[in-house]
Amino acid sequence: MSDQGLTVRIAPSVGSFDREEWNALGGNDNPFVSHEFLTAMEDSGSVGPGTGWEPAPIAITDDAGKLLAAMPSYAKGHSQGEYVFDHAWADAWHRAGGRYYPKLQIAAPFTPATGPRLLLSDPSLASHLLKGAEAVCLQNKMSSAHATFITPEQLPLFEEAGWLSRADIQFHWFNRGYASFDDFLAALSSRKRKDLRKERAAAVEGLTIRHFTGADITEAHWDAFWIFYQDTGARKWGQPYLTREAFSLLGERMGDRIILILAYDGDEAIAGALNFAGRDALYGRYWGCTREVRFLHFELCYYQAIDIAIARGLPCVEAGAQGGHKLARGYEPVQTLSAHWIADPGFRSAVADFLERERAGVASDQLYLGSRTPFRKGD
Repeated sequence: MSDQGLTVRIAPSVGSFDREEWNALGGNDNPFVSHEFLTAMEDSGSVGPGTGWEPAPIAITDDAGKLLAAMPSYAKGHSQGEYVFDHAWADAWHRAGGRYYPKLQIAAPFTPATGPRLLLSDPSLASHLLKGAEAVCLQNKMSSAHATFITPEQLPLFEEAGWLSRADIQFHWFNRGYASFDDFLAALSSRKRKDLRKERAAAVEGLTIRHFTGADITEAHWDAFWIFYQDTGARKWGQPYLTREAFSLLGERMGDRIILILAYDGDEAIAGALNFAGRDALYGRYWGCTREVRFLHFELCYYQAIDIAIARGLPCVEAGAQGGHKLARGYEPVQTLSAHWIADPGFRSAVADFLERERAGVASDQLYLGSRTPFRKGD
């Protein structure tokens, strides 16, 4: 596509774009790059002034002002809420006398879930977006740009533009045509099959598990989940990333893509897990509880997610970052991908050397973890 008549610009927010035009570029398939999700982050104050996440979406429009391509991006004053850790890079650059922050983060905020980061009406526009990101960094004295949790299909677009690639490991569950949870269990070794059945039975003893979606999610449900989320967020990050209003806005704007799972002891909700449904995957995002019940975390976050994926015919469950304990529960190691542009040539060379060594270790870890899955050997 010719670049004549195209305008590459940085906008103040995703909310400044038309919802239908933005979603036509990719938000209809992946919940976390949707206009609804990203504007809920903005309008709730979860991103914006005082958060270290300043919205800075980069877009391409034609002469008529039609949106042709975009990327959700943020000027970052820290490295929190990203789940791809570059703290060592920041420390090294500061020790060398450089200033690492601000940087440009191309991501779905606070969301370690795979998705498109270049929202394109035509693949040829990718290079224009990436050049735009580089120009934003240079014009605003940013050290670098980072696109995290990108899809494998988009990685070559970044590499062709000269960005450095990085890999890490998450644990995802894959639906191999299972008709039921028991069908999935049949693929496991006998011992693991028994372990999972025992865990599920113990987790729900005396409890009731309920699913809520769409208009069935009330403010009372969000109030309960907010308490769970605050507890987990305080323990993991020091303070929660999302505001209370964010959950109300998410329910209002994209409730049909949300499955909220709550565990009740009588009429009291004691634990919950929040999931988002995309075209190709179920995404587990947040969990929390007010009472510790053995195995309940596994039940709400992993086994219930498998049940939902099977019922909906979804091919995959992404259950979030970290968690080697997922391996024993049928979740398999997969590589997650990111791409990085470094302004300073010397710093870029050092990061490139580091990434080359790191990739070899990640590949080795994936092979080892892959040999430790609970599936029957030889199948």
